[in-house]
Amino acid sequence: MKIGELAAATGTSVRLLRYYEEQGLLESYRLDSGHRRYGDSAPTVVRRIRALLDAGLPTRVIRDLQPCIRQDGTVAGCKLETLQAHLEGLDDRISALSETRTSLAGLISATQAREQILV
Repeated sequence: MKIGELAAATGTSVRLLRYYEEQGLLESYRLDSGHRRYGDSAPTVVRRIRALLDAGLPTRVIRDLQPCIRQDGTVAGCKLETLQAHLEGLDDRISALSETRTSLAGLISATQAREQILV
């Protein structure tokens, strides 16, 4: 499959496909002419990459997970700790953002109350 065909089949840009390849997420082979070709499983691999990116995983983590991804797209237990650690990190970031939001909302409320007193 040519890179343009893979892009069309997956709704992913050619530029992103090249990036996935640079990151070690997607494999291709080269013809004598130098053109890239992808195997029959490439659309499935690209869809999995997109799903893992949508789940908030960075490409370095996806690369580490790839050997443990099953045919059905689930991840074997060998990388469960990695997924759990990433989820904990997201929970920590959500908590910190929630605290920041509460502080900002309080500042806005105090400012609005002060402005009403002055009017």
